[in-house]
Amino acid sequence: MRARVRGCGWRRAGRPLRAALALAVLAPAGPVRRAVAQEARVGRDAVERITFPPLSFHAPTPEHRKVEGVDVLYLRDAAVPLTTVFARFKGGYARFPREQYAAGMALPSLLRYGGTRTLTPDSVDKVLEYYAIQTSFGGGGEAVSASLNTLSEHLPRALDLFGRMLGEPRFDTAQVQMWRLRELESVRRRSDDPQRLAFSEFNRLMFGDHPVGWEMTPADVAPGHPGPEVLRTLHRRIVCRDHLILGVTSDGAWHDVAALLGDLVARIQPCGDSLPASPIPRIRARPGVYVIPRTLKQSVVVMAHPAGVRLSQSRDYFASRIGNLILGSGGFSSRILSRVRTEKGYAYSASSLWTTPRRYDGLIGAITRTRPEKVVPAVRSILDIMREMTREPPSREEVRHAIDETVNSFVFNFDTPARVVSRRMFYLAQDMPADWLERYVRGIERVGPSDVLGVFHRNLRPAEMTILVLGDTTRIGREALETLGPVQVWPVERGR
Repeated sequence: MRARVRGCGWRRAGRPLRAALALAVLAPAGPVRRAVAQEARVGRDAVERITFPPLSFHAPTPEHRKVEGVDVLYLRDAAVPLTTVFARFKGGYARFPREQYAAGMALPSLLRYGGTRTLTPDSVDKVLEYYAIQTSFGGGGEAVSASLNTLSEHLPRALDLFGRMLGEPRFDTAQVQMWRLRELESVRRRSDDPQRLAFSEFNRLMFGDHPVGWEMTPADVAPGHPGPEVLRTLHRRIVCRDHLILGVTSDGAWHDVAALLGDLVARIQPCGDSLPASPIPRIRARPGVYVIPRTLKQSVVVMAHPAGVRLSQSRDYFASRIGNLILGSGGFSSRILSRVRTEKGYAYSASSLWTTPRRYDGLIGAITRTRPEKVVPAVRSILDIMREMTREPPSREEVRHAIDETVNSFVFNFDTPARVVSRRMFYLAQDMPADWLERYVRGIERVGPSDVLGVFHRNLRPAEMTILVLGDTTRIGREALETLGPVQVWPVERGR
């Protein structure tokens, strides 16, 4: 017997499982239905017996080259006729005095929008648009970075412009003024976002007069600030050849790209004065409860204390990453969110934090947003969970789940050649091993429950938390807050 479903073209011999299942519904009762059902079972059994060889993933490795003494990480990518070039300069606002903070923050933006010595800002925009060149500029306390992406046939023109933007900035006065006004408006509106305000004030509370604790104030962006001279001074000291690392992904051969990179490097002046050392913060280590009164329906709570685990290859570092996932950064599977939200209903969002800088101590703690009446119960619940983590090891299932989550997401570090190169550049700048990501996975896979217990026992001290609460203190209740520790009103700086 030959069966056919009209319009679909399926035949009995060799038809797929979905055809058999469709026929099982359409066929009449009796021998035909039984035959089709038998075929469906056979097909399912065949599918279930399929085996696949173990997946083997080998991360692409950029070549480490030199151009005029500058480190270059190069990765050939012949998939598309595009070239991406990254430039990273050691140095940022954290290396300079507080009065130069605004200039340091403005520098990356003005490299992009401030024009060049020979091109106005509008002319730069027209060239970028005409050749369909994409650029990005950014920075932080320790580095200034930039990138471009272009069709490889336009690479000579793109790198010529890129070199002018980096090495010969105009710092157009109209663009400086526009940056200043945007930043001033951002300062004025900071209090409109309770979470942003709480985070910035907590950083100021914990780090004081250190770059981590700095925030823009109206005085930083007063008329005439940042001035052209301070911008040029910072530019000379940061955007210079000795501080530069380059990264490239391209469909072109290295010898073709290298010649163009040489022209780019030639536009970047050698460094003159050495950079000041980045300051080491003195982090607040005194427990207490600080409140910022605001009449809000939702309160923001940030709590933390210093922790000595740093970015490294130590066993404690890897255990801290797994421990943080279990404690609260792992979403619904983590203990904090599971208990504070799912079991208790105190808050919609709650998570842990554990920062691990390379050169100095970080913070360990938690964050939540909740109704004023639930602030103290939520905080107490989080502190109870923290105490549990210092006394008993997590289950093997919790550790296995956290490891699998980390390892399974590992491949996304390599989803594009550009990401591979940019990450390698960061590790090179941080004096990390070139194969750090592979070492990271191996370290994560070795973490066990006793490692997690040990790192929490040595580093987590729930009774020593500094707690900042931004919210309606009349509804929270001062007496309730005082059960957590001595309460002080935290003064928000003017303009914040």
